[in-house]
Formats: sequence, structure tokens, C-alpha cells
Amino acid sequence: MRRIACLILMFGSLAASAATEIPLQDFARHAKFRAAKISPDGEYLAVTGIVDDKTMLGLIHLADMKAVNINPRSREDIDRFWWAAPNKVMYTVAVHFGSIVNPAGTGELFTVNADGTGSNIIFGLRVSNNVVPKATHIEPPAVSERATGVFVAALPDDPDHAIMAQYPWREHATAADVFPAAYKIDLRDGHKTPLATAPLRGATFVADHHGAIRFAYGSAGPGSGLQKVYYRKDAGSTWELVADESTKSGNFIPLMFNRDGTSVYAECAGDSGVGGICRWNPETRKLEVAWSAKESAQAELVKTFDGQDAFAIRTTLGRPATVLLDKAAPEAALLVTLIKQFPGVDLQLVNASTDGKKVVFLAHGDDDPGVYYLYDAASKKITKLIERRPWLKPQQLAHMEPVTLKARDGLVLHGYLTRPLGKEEAKNLPLVVAVHGGPYGIWDDWDFNTEAQLFASRGYAVLQVNFRGSGGYGYAFEQAGYREWGGKMQDDVTDATRWAIDQGIADAGRVCIYGASYGGYAALEGAVREPDLYKCAIGYAGIYDLRQWAGHNDMARSPSGSGYIEQDIGRDDADLWERSPLAHTERIKAKVMLIVGGADERVPKSQGEAMRAALAKQNNEAEWLYEGNEGHGFYAEAHVTELYGKLLAFLDRQIGAAAARPAAK
Repeated sequence: MRRIACLILMFGSLAASAATEIPLQDFARHAKFRAAKISPDGEYLAVTGIVDDKTMLGLIHLADMKAVNINPRSREDIDRFWWAAPNKVMYTVAVHFGSIVNPAGTGELFTVNADGTGSNIIFGLRVSNNVVPKATHIEPPAVSERATGVFVAALPDDPDHAIMAQYPWREHATAADVFPAAYKIDLRDGHKTPLATAPLRGATFVADHHGAIRFAYGSAGPGSGLQKVYYRKDAGSTWELVADESTKSGNFIPLMFNRDGTSVYAECAGDSGVGGICRWNPETRKLEVAWSAKESAQAELVKTFDGQDAFAIRTTLGRPATVLLDKAAPEAALLVTLIKQFPGVDLQLVNASTDGKKVVFLAHGDDDPGVYYLYDAASKKITKLIERRPWLKPQQLAHMEPVTLKARDGLVLHGYLTRPLGKEEAKNLPLVVAVHGGPYGIWDDWDFNTEAQLFASRGYAVLQVNFRGSGGYGYAFEQAGYREWGGKMQDDVTDATRWAIDQGIADAGRVCIYGASYGGYAALEGAVREPDLYKCAIGYAGIYDLRQWAGHNDMARSPSGSGYIEQDIGRDDADLWERSPLAHTERIKAKVMLIVGGADERVPKSQGEAMRAALAKQNNEAEWLYEGNEGHGFYAEAHVTELYGKLLAFLDRQIGAAAARPAAK
């Protein structure tokens, strides 16, 4: 650890002209700061930021602004963190294994005191009696475990303990896979006290405000994609099945108990069946709709400062919006005041001291990577804390316009259009159709997007569509995409592309489709299914042979992952091959670029290599970018800078300025 002042001051003063072209390196740089949270007692601020190319945890004493860094071991980064108690932070780390530059989470849990002392591993593989200090009380200390630990909840009345969930590593397990369990863990030495074992694998736990595990929910079974929710009255009761989609007995996802524990906030279908927030009564077992979406939309609760209740709902349709559940709440009054002071951005209350006297909030948006602020209720003062990407200024960045269109079967689709700065009304632009990965539960939203801004900065319009299967628009919308790889999900992307052309936004002869992971699949499948629509296709860590991929990736090594794949794409080999871009390379007219990481376990490099070879046989030589020590998406800033340069050069040749110039004689 070392004292630093730069953690809150290093963003400095960076003068930038809106007319200056942003260097590629600035798009490739990792965010200087990632997160900021205030302690429950309001005395300390915890932030994660990059110092000397390592992600560290900074702990700042607000009274004198003195700070210390928690410096992880060599080749490790701080990953996530939580205030587990007023004077204790729990955090996880990500490790750069071998020559691989992408860090991967270890599943271990660490704690450190608010003043930076006592950093300690309390759960995970590397726990040993030599690492964890000898217990100062009767219980034995933690032991090494091959499992992933997840923070569930703090215990406000017990600052020495918190609730965690444990997910055993069983890569080669069968149907007898061990179910996850919840524990009360000692924040000093890692000793665990069992609280509950889930009645289904892969379950998520929900605790009440007294620390009792009351809900466990998750998939009804491998490949089903349907949810089951179990409930118990108290810690001594047995699990009861209270919602089961597979038997049409209801569908809700428990989120949190209200202040007095008489009802439970839950995601539900709402009055219109497309999404909402309900209150579930444990006594009557009935759902009461608290808020209902008019269109498919996902919603999340905004908690009160003490974390004991919710006072608002954030929605994701188009631009983010907030619906107040309790207009009289002091949190609601502050939120309204702050929104008025920060117009045009998305304002989120991150967390607060338990008494609500100090509040951390984040202001960010389509042209703003984000700034964290501290509000002091006593002085009514707002202090800027940290900027996530201080080298990027809003005046240099393009605006993202929410768009709505209909798919060919009438389903309403939402997305975003980013046009180059100064060309907000321009027509017949070269267009990049950017397809997000996932695909399920992931969505594009109105927020700073590095690649959309990259392309827009060089003169390209960017279209992002939340095709069926995407998250953010309710569970029914997501479920509508199951097993629709190469089917209706692809049709949605096609329909959005044609919409942009019909609206005059895009030049029909200058459209390129691009994506990573599932997006890489969709890019090449789009070139297969619509050979005359796309001038070029860029696959980044993409899946091109579904049949081969279904059994050869890191997910396929676990029962839950294998079940997800079955739900995701299916298991019929003939069908999978028919929906694979690799099977139909003769249909592809577009120029192709393939980007591959040699250390990618999610989508092995063989996928890209096979696609490259198959295209070559069709005399369609793909532009090839390969980095042997990168995984599922490039991580090293130098590699990302090179990637962005080659992406733009490829686009320029195919649909950009170079493509528009007459060929040299």
C-alpha cells in the first residue's frame, strides 16, 4: 500500500477541442476509474482505479482526504467490491494467468479495513492457515475451497459478518451437481456458518433484512429457460415452490423485502404482460402490481439510503427514466433536485451513508463516460470526485438517438442510432450495424459506448438494435429469442438495417455489419442470409460452426453451462449446421474481416480458423487479425489500439472514403 493524492486529482485539467480528432489510443484506454461507493458511516470512500497499469482499490478518509491503495499481488487486479460493514470492504480479484493478458476472476473473497489495514483472503482456493490470521475466537479459520464466492448482503446489526453464496466448481459433474449454499461468513477470518442450501442448482439467494435466506430462484432445469422460485417462511422452514413457469403457476423474480418485511418487491409481467414491478405478499401468496410497463421494458429498484426499502424504479426504454414509488421519501426529493441540476444526463444514486447525510451519485450519458459526485446534506454541497475517462470530453462525442421500429412479424423493436458529430440530420451515411453479444439478457442502452463513438468519430453512422432475446425489455421479450439464432433474432437485425435504409439514414450501398461473440455470429450469418444487403461483415470472437461450438467451449464443461447452451441454440446437429455461417460460405458476397484471440476459451480459435479457410476456398480472402495471448475480446491497450486502427482501415476501404474514391488508373 502507498499513500496517494492522485486517486481523486489525477484527472487534472485536459483541454480538448471538439474539432480535434480523438486519437485511437484514447478510445482503447481502460477507464481510469470504475466505481465509487461511500461507507455506511459516511467516513470513507472506496474507489477502484488504475495506477501503474493495475486496477487497485483506493480507500479515502473524507475528513482529511488521505488515501491508501490496496495493491493486489503481481499480475492481479481488483475486480468488484462491496461495503460489507461500516469499517470493512469485501472485494474480489482477477488474475492474468500465464501469458494471457485478459484477467479472469478467481472466485475468492478478500476483506480490508476502511483505513487500509488488515487486507486478508477469507474464502477461496488460496486460503490456508498460513494466509488467514489465526482466529481470535473459538471458531476454526477458513480452509481452501474449490468454489466461487459471491457477496449476497451485509448484516447491519453484525459488523463482523456478512452473507455470501458459494458455488462449487464441478466442471465434470453430472445431474448430481452440488447445489449452491448460503453462509454467514466471518469478515475477520473466513469462518462460515451454514444458512441454506438451494433446492436447485445455479440458484440466486435473497435474504430478508434480518439476515435469513428466504428465497432461492433459478432455471427450472437444464435447457428449459423457465424459472422456478422457492420460498421459506423463516430460517428453520423447508423450501416451498411458489412460482413455476413450466407449470404456468406464476412467474415473478423476488428482488428485496420492504422495510417491515410484510411484502417482497419482485419483477413480474405487470398489467400488460410485458414487464413490471409487483409486491408479493408472503401470507396470501398474491402479487399486486406496483408499476406496469406500457411496452416491453425491464425495471430495477432504487433503494432507500439505508437499503431497507425501495422508493423508485429505473426503466430502460429509450433514454433511462425514473418512476417514483414514494414521492414523499427524502431520497425522492434529492433525486428530483439533482436531476434538475444535471439536465441531459442519466443520473443514478449509487449509494449513501445509512443516515442519508452523504450520497454518492453518478452522472453519465451517451456523450459522457461518467463522473462520480458526493452530495453532503449538511452543507448542501456537491463535490466532484472522479471522472471515469477524463480524456474524453462530451463536446467531442456524438449523440445517441433512441429509435423504434417494427419487425416483420409486428414485434416492436428498440435501438439506438449514433450519427457523426455535426451530422445529426445527415442522410445517406455509411452505416455500421453493430450487433451486441450475449445474446440473452444483454442489451444496448443509452449510455457511452466506446465502439459507437469510435465509428462515429470517423464519419460512420452506427445502428444498434435490441433484437428479441435481448435483456432490458422484460422476460417475455428475452424468452422470444430462445433458439432463434439464425432465425427471428437475425430477421430483427435485417429489418432494422432495412429500416435505416428506408429512412434515408444509410446509403444502401455502404452498409457493414459488425459484432463480437454472438454479434460475430450474427455478422457472418447476416452476410449469408442477406448477401446483397451488407457490403462487408466483421466477426470478432464469433461463433461460425454451432454444431462444433456446442460441445467445445468453457461453458460446455459444466451442467449449468451445458443446459444454457441447450436452451440457447438447441442440440440437433443437422439444425445447428444449417444455422451455421460456416455451412454456407458460398452465399457470402461481402468482404469479411475476422478477429480472433488465441487464448479464447468461450469461442476457441478453431472457429475463426475454420471460417477463414472456408472463405478462402470460395476465393473470398478474409482480412485476419490474430492475437495469441488475448481471450474472448482483446484487453491489452496496445492490441485494442491496433484492432481499432485495422477496423477503421477495413471500413474505409469497403464503405468509407476510400470506397467512395474512384479507383486509380
